[in-house]
Amino acid sequence: MSQSHASDPPMADQPHGLGDHGETHGHDDHGHVEEALGPIDWPAWGAGVLGVAGGLVVAWAFILANVAAPSG
Repeated sequence: MSQSHASDPPMADQPHGLGDHGETHGHDDHGHVEEALGPIDWPAWGAGVLGVAGGLVVAWAFILANVAAPSG
């Protein structure tokens, strides 16, 4: 056994090895199933937008509270 394969990546030329990305076997090696996307969840997106808007209002209130008020 005088051959050294230390520089070869392990399983580089094997099916399902490092060099195999599933395109040659007609299936996906990583178990991804092609699924159609579902409908948009409008209530969830609306809640998210309201949450971001509320967070911006709170941040603005903190900024206003920490700005030095002009003394008169």
